[in-house]
Amino acid sequence: QLQLVESGGGLVQPGGSLRLSCAASGFTLDYYTIGWFRQAPGKEREGVSCASGRTGSTVYLDSVKGRFTVSRDLAKNTVYLQMNSLKPEDTAIYYCAVGSGYVCRSLAGPYDYWGQGTQVTVSS
Repeated sequence: QLQLVESGGGLVQPGGSLRLSCAASGFTLDYYTIGWFRQAPGKEREGVSCASGRTGSTVYLDSVKGRFTVSRDLAKNTVYLQMNSLKPEDTAIYYCAVGSGYVCRSLAGPYDYWGQGTQVTVSS
C-alpha cells in the first residue's frame, strides 16, 4: 500500500529553521515528482515546491525561493523540505504529494498521492 508520512513540523521563532520529512512506503521515490503544499487557516492550499526525480527540475513558490530547499535521500526513501529564515506567513499545514515523474514546470501538479500533513507554526 502506497503511503506518504510527513513529520518534522512544530513551533519555531521567526528567522528559525525546520526540516520537514516525507517518508514513502509501498513504492520507491527515485523517479517520481514530489510536491510540497501548504494550507493556512482560512486560505486555499498553495504549492510550495515541485521536484522531479526523473529530470532534476525544480520549481519553488516565489515567496520561498532562497529560503526553502527540497532534497531526497533514496536510501531512506524520504524527501525533505529544508525551511530557513522562516516567517510568520509560513505558518500552515504542510503536505507532500507524489506524481508520476514528470518535469516540473509549475506548482500545479498533477499529484496522485498525498500525505496527512504536518503543522508548522512560526511565532515569537
